[in-house]
Amino acid sequence: MERRDFFKVVSMTGAAMAINPVLKAAEGSSLLFGADAIETNIADAVKIPRVKSSMPGLYPGRVIKVVDQKSVVDGKPQEEAAYRMLSEAMLSLTGEKKLKKAWRQFVGPKDIIGLKVNPVAGKLLTTSHAVTKSVIKQLEESGIPRENIVIWDRREMQLHETGYTQENYPGITITGTECQDADGGFYDKQGKLHSESRIDKSQFFYADLDGVYDDYTIPYMVNGGKNSYFTKICTERVTKIINLPILKNAGPTTTLCLKNLSFGAITNTSRLHKLWHETCAYICAFPPLRDKVVLNIVDGLVGCFDGGPSAKPQFICNYNMLLVGSDPVAVDRVGHDVIIKKRIENGIQKEDLQKSSRFIDLAQELKLGVGDRDKISVTEKII
Repeated sequence: MERRDFFKVVSMTGAAMAINPVLKAAEGSSLLFGADAIETNIADAVKIPRVKSSMPGLYPGRVIKVVDQKSVVDGKPQEEAAYRMLSEAMLSLTGEKKLKKAWRQFVGPKDIIGLKVNPVAGKLLTTSHAVTKSVIKQLEESGIPRENIVIWDRREMQLHETGYTQENYPGITITGTECQDADGGFYDKQGKLHSESRIDKSQFFYADLDGVYDDYTIPYMVNGGKNSYFTKICTERVTKIINLPILKNAGPTTTLCLKNLSFGAITNTSRLHKLWHETCAYICAFPPLRDKVVLNIVDGLVGCFDGGPSAKPQFICNYNMLLVGSDPVAVDRVGHDVIIKKRIENGIQKEDLQKSSRFIDLAQELKLGVGDRDKISVTEKII
């Protein structure tokens, strides 16, 4: 395969080209096995003292599943339904009778709140605007100023392509780590990547794997070498993070909370698909994510069960579902089981492969949450 073919993906709308090295690397890897005995600096992360809000947050091992069969109409997620589903989930999770009190358990008016969406597969399978706008509306109703809300992902260009724009979200900051200037250029007049000013070189994930990229690829990795630097969005800009992944697969495994956070918060990721399960768990053990992610809301109104992490129309389906919890590991386990069940029903596989969710086991070992099905409490609400 030619390098340019490898790093180019046609946007699912057919209207534009989206450069997506991370997505293509994931499609090309088995994602079942980690690399053997690759040295990392995870021990450094574990040594850093945890804080009160650290993962798994206020409700370890608790997941709320809300289903509304009318939440998607003619393939389009409905904002009114998403709002109702989210309200039901928040009240059920917290035990509060008032929505404002439920939200105030996690965030306050002085917080700068980062909404981590997932636009990586293009318009066909992005975090839906129905869910994102419902979150924003409920935050505002709970006393959170609009100017304190930041919508973010790794690539600012993909956010804009999928409708996360100032026109659709007036007054809200929309930003990414990898970015272009107004003319579509990646470099400033001194030949330095604009993205370099958006990474924090004091906080990084080290793995003994080299990232080696050519001039065409480096703007989408920011740096090569053996370090993956955290975005300043996490280390400096926001005080709390609400995670908004999609209910979807990636090859034989699933990508929800941990994957959306880990590969979205660091640079130099293409090399890390050789260490996929470890990366999904380990990155979330570092303070910029471990201590700031307070809530996970999986958008399962529309998702997929095969063909991920990109969007292949024949595998997109309406799960009509939200999964909500403070514990990203428990939420990932519940979401994993939903997707695998769908794959088995459609004859894609015969049984769940234990190694396909190894990242969940690793995250549990790091005390980021509960991955053991027998220790997870799932409350299902049908609207």
